[in-house]
Formats: sequence, structure tokens, C-alpha cells
Amino acid sequence: MKRRKLGNTGLEVSPLALGGNVFGWTVDEQTAFKILDAFVDAGLNLIDTADTYSRWVAGNKGGESETIIGKWLKKSGKRDRVLIATKVGSDMGLGKKGLTKTYILRAVEDSLQRLQTDVIDLYQSHKDDPGTSMEDTLEAYSTLMKQGKVRAIGASNFSTERLSESLRESARLGLPAYQSLQPRYNLYDRSEFEQTLEPLCREKGLGVITYYSLASGFLSGKYRGEKDLAKSIRGQGTRIYLNVRGFRILDALDESARRLHAAPASIALAWLMARPVVTAPIASATSVEQLKELAAAVTLSLDALTVRLLDQASAYDEALPLTG
Repeated sequence: MKRRKLGNTGLEVSPLALGGNVFGWTVDEQTAFKILDAFVDAGLNLIDTADTYSRWVAGNKGGESETIIGKWLKKSGKRDRVLIATKVGSDMGLGKKGLTKTYILRAVEDSLQRLQTDVIDLYQSHKDDPGTSMEDTLEAYSTLMKQGKVRAIGASNFSTERLSESLRESARLGLPAYQSLQPRYNLYDRSEFEQTLEPLCREKGLGVITYYSLASGFLSGKYRGEKDLAKSIRGQGTRIYLNVRGFRILDALDESARRLHAAPASIALAWLMARPVVTAPIASATSVEQLKELAAAVTLSLDALTVRLLDQASAYDEALPLTG
């Protein structure tokens, strides 16, 4: 499988990344191990998680996903076959949040311990922290990279303005710069990324690993009406897509699926993979069978007719809200 360069990190990643947000939530440890094994067996190598996954589940405190991945790494012996991307900065409770140097240096030790590894391949700022100076944050990453605990850094959920400012500060101060961006981007959620973030990523040569690549599962075709929202815990999150534009996109995916003999989810991911600035979309799987469907996107080549059909169906009017 041909790997892709993740910006200027020096890391080479598979065209599809596995999302670890479901581990410790809708996926138990045993099932997670099977999914991770199948992911590596398919020739894929980028695993994305965060320290807060999955703190939102009743009884969880955060770190569950990292812990499961760490146990798998130890049991499987496959650390050298994967790249681990995790994040810092979101609220872990008890005041543990943000991007101060003091907090990052403490939080990374917790993540390393849970992941049972000596180094994090891609350490990402989970979200912007306007209350902390960029210099303080970047100095923390500089320290970690010098210590060999972090190989490269990335940003997630940053605005164009703040990401651009951070890159300028890195250059001015001679500190490590974000080499990748993790934005919300899929066939439905196109406007915000394409209008301002995409040009910046292209100009600066940043790697792009997209989250919500299947719009919380909506683009799989699983949710087509109010009655379908109860099909899974994540169903309610797709309500915003139940509109004329959303159904138009599903119709285009259905038509493409019939012509290409592929699942709508595979086609939606293949569309992202074909975008010049996208390095790898992130997608989560709750079973090995579902993972195989997602992984099929890697070898799926979309013809010009399919790309045009999907582009037209998902076209957005800048005057309309994102849910319009």
C-alpha cells in the first residue's frame, strides 16, 4: 500500500486512519483488539485518539481509549508497525485542561503511560487555548521533542486565523511548528474547511487528517429519517444532516454505490482521499466487518463521473448555514 507523507513531519501514513474515539465507549477492549489487529493486517498504520476519549461516557474519567490501545500495543507487539496520534488540551476534569507548558508536560506523561509507549508519533493540540500564549505552548512541544517523547506536532479544531498566527510565531521564535491539521471535514461539512483552512494548509504544506469523515455515520446511509436516529448511541448527532442537502448527498452516494459495487461509506471516504490536500480521513469502526468496509475505500478509485456527481450533490451555498 502506498503511504502518504504527513506534511513535513517525516511520517508516512496509510490513506486511512483509525479513530479511537469509540474505544471504551461503543467498543469494548476485546472487540477493540480485534479491530486494531484487522487494521494493521490490512496494511494500515495511523491510529488517532485523545486523552479525553471517552470521558463523556457515564462512569468514565478519560483515558479509556489510550489505555485500550496501550494494552493492545503491549499484547500484540505491533508498536513498530503503527503510528500513534493523540491529543492534549480538552477538559479532563479537576482543572486538567488547556495548553500551558506546565500542563502539557504533565499530561504527556499520563498519555505515554496509558499508551505504554516511549514516544508519541503525532501529539496534537486538541483545541485552541486563547488564554495561553502560543510561545508557552510551543516551548512545551519543543521540550518534548528534544526529549524524544514526541516526534511531531499537529493542531485540531483551530481557526484559520489562529493556526496562521501560530505558524508565524513558530517561525519568529524558532520553535517547532504544527505540521498537520485535524479539521471537521466530509462530503456534507465542506464550507468551513474549503474556504479558508484548505488554502492555508496547501500554502504551508500541512498534512490534513479529517475527523467526522463520515459525518457521525450519516454518510454510511444508516440514518435516513427520525426513526433511524435510535439505531445507535451516536444517532442523535446526525439529526443536523436530515435535510434536503443531506438527502441529496445520500442519493448521490446510493447511485455511485450501485455503479461501483461499493458501500456508500467506502465511497464517501474515497472522495476525501482523492482531495489533493487531504492526507488521510479518520474513521471509526465498531466491528471487524465494518472496518473492512471502511478499508475498502483505500483501493477504490473514483472515476470523473462519480467525483462530479458527489461534488454537485454536496455543493454548498455560501449564503446558507452549514445545515442548509
